[in-house]
Amino acid sequence: MGHNLELDGLHEAEPVTSGQDSSTDEDVARALLSPRFDAMRRAHDAAPHVDWPTRKRHLKALQAMLHKYREPFANAIDEDFGGRSVHETDMLELFPSHGNLKHALSHTRRWMRGSRGWANRWLLPARRAVVPQPLGVVGVIVPWNYPLFLAVGPLTDALAAGNRVMIKVSEVTPRFAEVFAAAVAETFAPEWVTVVSGDAQVARAFSTLPFDHLLFTGATSIGHHVMRAASEHLTPVTLELGGKSPAIIGRGARWEHAVERIMLGKLVNAGQTCVAPDYVLVPREKLDAFVATAKQVAARLYPDAVNNPQYTSIVSARHFERLSGLAAEAAAQGAMSYALFDTPAQASRRRLPPVVLTGVHDGMRVMREEIFGPLLPVVPYDDLDAAIAYVNERPRPLALYVFDTDNSRIDQVVDSTISGGVTINDTLLHVAEHALPFGGVGASGMGGYHGEAGFRTFSKEKPIFRQARWNGAGLLNPPYGKVFAAMIRQLLR
Repeated sequence: MGHNLELDGLHEAEPVTSGQDSSTDEDVARALLSPRFDAMRRAHDAAPHVDWPTRKRHLKALQAMLHKYREPFANAIDEDFGGRSVHETDMLELFPSHGNLKHALSHTRRWMRGSRGWANRWLLPARRAVVPQPLGVVGVIVPWNYPLFLAVGPLTDALAAGNRVMIKVSEVTPRFAEVFAAAVAETFAPEWVTVVSGDAQVARAFSTLPFDHLLFTGATSIGHHVMRAASEHLTPVTLELGGKSPAIIGRGARWEHAVERIMLGKLVNAGQTCVAPDYVLVPREKLDAFVATAKQVAARLYPDAVNNPQYTSIVSARHFERLSGLAAEAAAQGAMSYALFDTPAQASRRRLPPVVLTGVHDGMRVMREEIFGPLLPVVPYDDLDAAIAYVNERPRPLALYVFDTDNSRIDQVVDSTISGGVTINDTLLHVAEHALPFGGVGASGMGGYHGEAGFRTFSKEKPIFRQARWNGAGLLNPPYGKVFAAMIRQLLR
């Protein structure tokens, strides 16, 4: 396992010191984690079949936990961020978590049935079935930016599929980690769900455990290390990574609506969202208009600017410094910087005003790295083909947003690009639709979950062939002669 694994966001992690001390710490962490994992594995092996009443009981218990701990969770997240509105936590974490649970409770029993039918005509009268079966023990590695939603979402899907779940929460949100661990311990027996907290060594050790499936949400750079660690045990992985998600404003877009939805998608949680618009492609003649409209929208959404308690702080001083450095470097390399708030940044409170950047180019880090904050580069284009080419010349994004009223142009963008997910004439909302799988592609991830896709991800869909008592399979037995030759002629027609 590499020495860069740190679950503190969706961008490059600080290097962790290599050498004997780091290796020893990781061994100690693994020694602490292994007994908990082993107890879950033994429990699964003793009762691998998990019926619907048990799954329903777990989902209902999780639902009750969210209701009971709604306020403590929101307060803990607010404390960890140094300022995040409970309204945002309700909207962005609790609401989709509850929705996913309701969806699972409504549909899991049907998903569990699998499919059954007759075999193909040459194998009749045999029958075939596909039966979803729990994988066993699932590992979930949770980032700090949406610590509740990104823990409860995979947990819901894994419990619906009948698994036992071990969750590694981020050390960057320690207060939430403490409250969440206590809530889970009160709600579930430890052989069903357990929460692990700790630093980078614990995270590395966690990713080397022989899970039956491992889901990681975090940086693309860290995804390499997680996948490498999981490969030791051939553990299948779902990687929910990041990347630079574009928003394309077409010439037929409803202008005010498009800018408002893009800015909202960018400014909730102060841009610390994996599917936030990372840059905007606008018709060249609309470049100045975008800056002016974005400033009006930001003032309307967050009156009193950085002093507004509903505007989220940057989670840590290091993240604040990184974002400030990205903006300063871009300006030094020729970008034009437009602050959308009239009040300046407040480093002591980690309040960073949103900034629109124009005149950007690929030599700037802000155009190479996932931003993960309230900086928004805007790139002009001359025609839609050029905008599509710009997206396709870069790594495949986790999300793509297109705004237009012309369905042919919308279809052109959707058909000509590859991304993890798409929202048309809005931002972020495809993540909240439980019937849609959520996941990346290429550098933005692999695999998916949410709803039925999550149930399938955390299940082994076991194929079963049931031979009939009276059948013709023996006609193909050796020694091969005339009957065999006649049968083969029929089979190969």
